[in-house]
Amino acid sequence: MLPDLSYAPIRKVLAAHTPGPPPRRSTINIFVVDIQPTGRYIRPMTPREAASRSTVVDLFCGVGGLSYAFQAEGFRVVAGVDTDKTCQYAYEANVAGATFIPDDVTTISGARLGRLFGDSEHRVLIGCAPCQPFSLYTNRDEPDRRWRMLEEFGRLVRLTKPDVVSMENVPRVARHAVFGSFVKVLEENDYHVRSYIARAHHYGVPQRRSRLVLFASRHGEIELPAPTHVRFQTVRDAIGSLPPIAAGETHPEDELHQCRAVTEQNLKRLKATREGGSWKEWDDELRLACHNKKAGVSFRSVYGRMKWDEPSPVITTQCLGIGNGRFGHPEQDRAISLREAALLQTFPRTYKFIDPNAYRGAVHIARQIGNAVPVRLGCVIARSIASHLRDVAM
Repeated sequence: MLPDLSYAPIRKVLAAHTPGPPPRRSTINIFVVDIQPTGRYIRPMTPREAASRSTVVDLFCGVGGLSYAFQAEGFRVVAGVDTDKTCQYAYEANVAGATFIPDDVTTISGARLGRLFGDSEHRVLIGCAPCQPFSLYTNRDEPDRRWRMLEEFGRLVRLTKPDVVSMENVPRVARHAVFGSFVKVLEENDYHVRSYIARAHHYGVPQRRSRLVLFASRHGEIELPAPTHVRFQTVRDAIGSLPPIAAGETHPEDELHQCRAVTEQNLKRLKATREGGSWKEWDDELRLACHNKKAGVSFRSVYGRMKWDEPSPVITTQCLGIGNGRFGHPEQDRAISLREAALLQTFPRTYKFIDPNAYRGAVHIARQIGNAVPVRLGCVIARSIASHLRDVAM
């Protein structure tokens, strides 16, 4: 039943919030009429209700960590775009009702993106352009085709002018001209732009992962909330309850709880490494030749173990190998498993990664997990936008 707008208190509130000509979007939408046994009253719209009136498209979506987070916060996520077709199963299996579009963003036209948004009250374009060109772990200075993806992101913003844009990447992206050009495109199209360095462990992610989060809105500035965690989530909090497995094993009741086998020499190295330790503690016969060179000193974390009671290091696409970083289990003689990597990225245990009809191997899934936005950080980003859209309506 529609609310009785002749009811005096309702008329009074509506009049107070609709001065002059009606705005582009009616401010009446910020009120929800509740019928209670004691009478009728009007309450402000919640951020989640504002989110439910918004349509989201996710560029460079991967297996959907960011899309999943937005959906969990009440947004209507309609599509994710990514060139990696192997992400389709996980994306569509976990982001209910959303369509995976296996296309290069360069082929997406403004008209096509506009059709995806439809006639939603608010259109939100999100994404994490490939970060490898800007990462500390690549050490590359030459131009990379993936740098163009940020330019393509800007092109689609210019063509469709969504209400809100959000982009997540590594902090080093801000040092590059392509980032400045992206911001310029946003500002030239009347967006209010703010960017933040978000430390994921300050928001409940059991991982020391710093990310640049950019918000752009046509309606005003968007604020990232203050850190929510003083007591950081730890490796123990995330994976301490999992059953033990040996190197090369898969747990019989959890196919994702599998880890890579190690050589006999690497097993000796693991046994010689304490919790939180690294190759610097080894005897000379266990060290690699590179460890004795001056250049090897800079790779302190390789062949290292995590610490139980601290957040993990950054979970990368190479997290299954002990030679790729501090990816050794705190006490078991192996690297972390796929399940452990997913939990450290704050994917829920119910998240489906393995396509029962086309299993592609552990290395492939590790890449998908490492490329993802941590789900809890994605929820913080989504809540920031939802609160902003609620405030816009007011």
